[in-house]
Amino acid sequence: MAKADKLKAFHAATGALALLIGSTAALAAPGDNGKSEDKVLAEAAEAAQAQLRQSFTNLQFEEFGRAPVKGTIYQAVAGGRIIYYAPTSEHILFATVYDKNGVNVTALAQEASTAKRLKLIDPDKALAIGPADAPTVIEFTDPDCPYCRALDKFWAAKAAEGKPVRRLIYFVSGIHPQAAAKAEHILCSLDKEAAFRAIYAGAAPKQLEKCAAGAARVAEDAGIVRKLGITGTPTLIADGKLVSGFQQAELESFLEAKKAGADAVR
Repeated sequence: MAKADKLKAFHAATGALALLIGSTAALAAPGDNGKSEDKVLAEAAEAAQAQLRQSFTNLQFEEFGRAPVKGTIYQAVAGGRIIYYAPTSEHILFATVYDKNGVNVTALAQEASTAKRLKLIDPDKALAIGPADAPTVIEFTDPDCPYCRALDKFWAAKAAEGKPVRRLIYFVSGIHPQAAAKAEHILCSLDKEAAFRAIYAGAAPKQLEKCAAGAARVAEDAGIVRKLGITGTPTLIADGKLVSGFQQAELESFLEAKKAGADAVR
């Protein structure tokens, strides 16, 4: 990571970082050496602030004080996302944590978690849409999810620009009541890709296709979704990174990086 990028990341993470470091002040025991609780906590906060300034010399901040978080902070994965939990004060932190060298340790934990999840996915059981030689993304989607439909339009627009992707589709059928039936319709159609695009464009066939193989695939996808803890759509895995929701800027960067890599090979 370039120095300028590190500084931006530090500034973006100031709140979370101060929250985490500030919580150490709450660990001081009142009455140490005969001092009042307020005195002990004030000294602990002063020491923490000095440590922050020493460890992150380029980080600028205007205020520093105790955070409401108390006790040990634990790391957890919920819905594929890294979160932090402080059981003593019952706080959940949706934060990005950096070490003193500017390394995003939350991102490293996220990548490790995603790598474990990838082992649970069999690409041969996905509905594949797009050229076989294009960059691959794994996509968990719901036919009735408006953001999933917007994502489908985005992929179509990018393909028209010469930046296609190969989408490995798994259906999430437990959110909207008609999602399972529409997913089965797609999987039972002779031209699955055409049926997918029609449904995601808003088509409402009077008669939805049904078949045993399609129903089994929908159920199998639902099992994968449960194992992975997918709770929202769309959810994507691109270049080994989890992308929650339709994050257009992040997907644009993914496509640009892939295109730059392909151009460099030529």
